[in-house]
Amino acid sequence: MHAMGDPTGRTAGQHARATVRRLRLRTLVALGVLAVATALLGRTFGLRDERFHASELALLACMFVISRYVLPLVNRHDRGASAEEQVGGLLDQLAGWRVIHDASMGRGNVDHILIGPAGVFTVETKSRPDPVRVSAVHGATLRQAHAQRKLVEAIIGLRVEPLLVFSRAWVDRPMARRKGVRVLPARMLLGYVTRRGRRLSAEEIELAHRLLTAALSEHRLRVGLRERAAGWSRL
Repeated sequence: MHAMGDPTGRTAGQHARATVRRLRLRTLVALGVLAVATALLGRTFGLRDERFHASELALLACMFVISRYVLPLVNRHDRGASAEEQVGGLLDQLAGWRVIHDASMGRGNVDHILIGPAGVFTVETKSRPDPVRVSAVHGATLRQAHAQRKLVEAIIGLRVEPLLVFSRAWVDRPMARRKGVRVLPARMLLGYVTRRGRRLSAEEIELAHRLLTAALSEHRLRVGLRERAAGWSRL
């Protein structure tokens, strides 16, 4: 159990799931406003009025944009959230480990940070369903994984291994490393981290967790102060 306000108490996929809800709400609001406006124009000026026809065209254009661009974006975020939830559920099964989900420290979002006897790992989760060739993993994805590693290393002062985990895809060379990033399917994740030898003591695990908790709390405080300052400036 996590205390109220605990920055490490976020659930897996929380940020992605919130993005899905926000996009869906905005889509519904936009369609609703245009539909109501179109109906009112038709009722007020008649169905043959140019303003009614213009509103109809705007509604159709909005529906096209939503179907062409917004819905695929929503679906992509939804798949990403589901992947993070799946991998997070696996990691939560580890006894004697500390797991932080959906960690934000100002330089992007780390899906999962895993701290345990075998060391410290950052886990970047991907939801693509098609087969993955390790040699073809995109450079931007690898840079993202290394940026997360460096961020956590700077906070805790320990070596961190970046993992790239595919929740659904078949990986041609599971456990292989691509430019320092270990690539594996979700089904092999627990086996990989639990079969490694002990590298950290219980005290080191707790210290690393406390340092990360402090960094997350500091970031949350900074964000809150910026939001307050922005609110005051609008008064």
